[in-house]
Amino acid sequence: MEDWLRGLRAIMIRSLNYNRLPIPVERSICSEWASGVNVPESGDTILYTSCLYQLVPYINSFTGLMEKAPPESLGPLVSRFSGAVITMAKVILKPPRSEINRVNGIVKAIANLLIKNGVNFAFMRDEPYSGALLYELGFEDDFKDYFSSVVLSYFKSKGIKTVITIDPHTHHILTTVAPRFFGDLGINVINYMELIKGVNKARLSRVVIHDSCLYSRYLGMRETYRKLLEKAGVEHVEDPYITGISTSMCCGGPVESIKPSLSNKVARSRVDSLSKLSNNIVVACPICYANLSRNSNDKVKILDLAEVLSGVQ
Repeated sequence: MEDWLRGLRAIMIRSLNYNRLPIPVERSICSEWASGVNVPESGDTILYTSCLYQLVPYINSFTGLMEKAPPESLGPLVSRFSGAVITMAKVILKPPRSEINRVNGIVKAIANLLIKNGVNFAFMRDEPYSGALLYELGFEDDFKDYFSSVVLSYFKSKGIKTVITIDPHTHHILTTVAPRFFGDLGINVINYMELIKGVNKARLSRVVIHDSCLYSRYLGMRETYRKLLEKAGVEHVEDPYITGISTSMCCGGPVESIKPSLSNKVARSRVDSLSKLSNNIVVACPICYANLSRNSNDKVKILDLAEVLSGVQ
């Protein structure tokens, strides 16, 4: 496992140096969502996707490969030949187009919700990844080097004053983690859900919420998405043992890059418990979306909050 973590770190660092993304895919995937959306490419307020939703299909493909060849067997090879692994991964990681379109649709739905609520913002075609995975895997020194030299420098060079986040991992990095290391970042950070004041009636009437651990337990936003669903006329079924703030399970995401078989086992257990309340499971995190959708076996629908609020589902 130590060899695997060393190799995983090497892959991530090489990939971040190559394309400012944590896995070796082309940067163009990050901005596909903006096609057909009337959003300028410059401004001091930006919608910062960190490319996390867009990476979901590639993360699922990568996790599937890892499960076939477990980290303990790949570790020594990856550790020694991380450059070759990156080259191979760029060829092998080819998720179905339908999955790519789905996640692009989620980001597009978020953008359109903001536009309908009168929020003015720009997007940056070459935005960098936040570095969240480096931090969450314990590579703090690498995170600090990357964040200061790439992310913070990027924001300063572009004159960014306000950043609108769309996922809990990026929001956590910008509001909690980075300020602990660097002090005041000089930017205002707000989550897109906090800017949505009005929504149309949703097509669904009854769902169960899978809470993001970060949103629910660490960022104080547990009620934010519940209130948005209520505004849209959607009942969210609650159970103290399944959806309680201190009792609800994780999606399994934190261990997917270390032990994918365990991650999938956790996700399947989570899907089973949530399905007792509703076959429509709403998430507000791309990592939760990736893990639960990969393990749903078509028994339930895994829906992103933005899809529900925008009337896509």
